[in-house]
Amino acid sequence: MASFLFGRRLLKCSTDVREIVEKSLPYCSSVSSGRQRVNGVDLYYEQTGRGKHAVLLLPGALGSTKTDFGPQLKSLNKECFTLVGWDPRGYGQSRPPDRDFPSDFFERDAKDGVDLMKTMGFKKFSLLGWSDGGITALIAAARNPELIKKMVVWGSNAFVSQDDLKLYNMVRDVSKWSARMRQPMEEVYGVQAFANIWENWVDGIAQFANRPEGSICMELLPLISCPTLIIHGEKDPMVPSFHPHYLHKNIKGSRLHLIPEGKHNLHLRYAEEFNKLVEDFLEE
Repeated sequence: MASFLFGRRLLKCSTDVREIVEKSLPYCSSVSSGRQRVNGVDLYYEQTGRGKHAVLLLPGALGSTKTDFGPQLKSLNKECFTLVGWDPRGYGQSRPPDRDFPSDFFERDAKDGVDLMKTMGFKKFSLLGWSDGGITALIAAARNPELIKKMVVWGSNAFVSQDDLKLYNMVRDVSKWSARMRQPMEEVYGVQAFANIWENWVDGIAQFANRPEGSICMELLPLISCPTLIIHGEKDPMVPSFHPHYLHKNIKGSRLHLIPEGKHNLHLRYAEEFNKLVEDFLEE
């Protein structure tokens, strides 16, 4: 979904996230960043923590580890977890290549993320997926049950309904956004490139509405066997509540936790509560 657009307080929050990441660096047990060659592209990553439990953080649409996960990289337990944030191909610092949206782009991201962790030497790991990153996590868990320990997803969906399609098309033209709304991603991509990538994203996600039942990965949900926590903000304006309930119903043994005041960016707005939920779940 539009990971940065709704409910994030936009420019202010983007600035806050940058500050959080910058301030966190001196206090981490270890911080490293770099690029790994995976499936023909150089994927940017950041790694922190020294725990035995490895966790991959999967960002939302057009997002990156720096824009999407500042409070998690700073505050999740570094003794228990090794955290890996990454920029999917064509996003953030994993450019070139330019981002494109073929019909299998979620499958491609899932393979890239899993193969990145394997290349970095992690034999088993958990997934934290926000928005589009949550969709990617669902596919990765279904395709690689032997590799995934646990999974947390929020702001995510397994299909695109006609209601969803209307929401996406309402925000297609970024020139109609306020400057405050555009600025965070324009800083990453540039003014024209951001407009182009965003419009391509809308077309990319819209193509799923033409599939039977609008499926992105509905058929894969019964294949997920890892313990799964689904978190949903009840005031999320981009992901209607029928989506998390559908995931909960179709992922065997999953849990659903609702945050009454949460919006799409609940892990940023309510970072302390979110991080506690995640730590408790992953440490069980």
